[in-house]
Amino acid sequence: MDKSPLAPSELAFVPFVSVANMMKLVNEIGPEQVMRDLAAYIEEDFRRWPDFDKTPRVASHSAEGVIELMPTADSENYGFKYVNGHPKNGRTGHQTVTAFGVLSSVATGYPLLMTEMTILTALRTAATSALVGKYLAPKGATVMGMIGNGAQCEFQALAFRAICGIDTLRLYDIDPSATEKAAKNLIAQGFNVTKCRSGEEAVEGAQVITTCTADKQYATILTDNMVGSGIHINAIGGDCPGKTELHRDILTRSEIFVEYPPQTRIEGEIQALDEDHSVTELWKVMRGEAEGRRDAKQITLFDSVGFAIEDFSALRYIHDRVKGGDYAQMLDLMADPDDPRDLFGMLTRAG
Repeated sequence: MDKSPLAPSELAFVPFVSVANMMKLVNEIGPEQVMRDLAAYIEEDFRRWPDFDKTPRVASHSAEGVIELMPTADSENYGFKYVNGHPKNGRTGHQTVTAFGVLSSVATGYPLLMTEMTILTALRTAATSALVGKYLAPKGATVMGMIGNGAQCEFQALAFRAICGIDTLRLYDIDPSATEKAAKNLIAQGFNVTKCRSGEEAVEGAQVITTCTADKQYATILTDNMVGSGIHINAIGGDCPGKTELHRDILTRSEIFVEYPPQTRIEGEIQALDEDHSVTELWKVMRGEAEGRRDAKQITLFDSVGFAIEDFSALRYIHDRVKGGDYAQMLDLMADPDDPRDLFGMLTRAG
């Protein structure tokens, strides 16, 4: 490190986890174990839900997609994620969803960690789904129908196997190449996989149904006749105003579970329902203050839109994992003059 008088001090440096280092960390630990770990962190934070500042994400919508900031804080740390959702990006070789995030100290305001979150969001989304499945899926479920076989598909499958015991998958996507991609990857991971020609075929015999499609529109991916009693629906594709996947009749037949109602009522499947329609908050289920699945015939629906506390949990996990390791590089990010009042003097001396 530069030892000159103008060299950055230790306070100037922030640990940064690149995409390459995130992949290294996940592959060394194993994706399924990472998602088990993330689920444990998320569950821990949901059980202390009242400790957090909470607000719906700040979204900037356009015809092409959405760019969002997702902030939250407890008494010690502040975290936020920058994330986009652009369904047409695949046509130009861009990812549909990309993200990065920051975890900071409430006491000083200084960042403790900056990290890629494209891969991390995929992992935490799947970990959240499977964590919820632990509370809501039918007992002994082994078969999951998956409608939408894009970038999130394999993560969901691995998380549900690691946490809920799912080992058999029925895949369908309007793009057959997506199903081929997912099937190849998942067979290599040891799943029993059936490639289906329709959504109706994909849900045959499934105890859990995951919908994860990308188009920003009011869509009906799952119709009422496709959902029998006892099913758990993991609806993760509808995540902004005007973007849904389920027929309204499914909602009225289901017990609906959500992360944060003020956000879900704007962005989730329940945007199709009256504002006072009853929903159950998942943190209450995890704290034992509300019931999850009550019986074998109940239809349960996780109306998933993603919430900032899940990202906060993921940032906490990565911060803990990279301490003292070689997964992070140090970025000279924070200006740190010898005299905190003399920022201008620091600038001119550097010139």
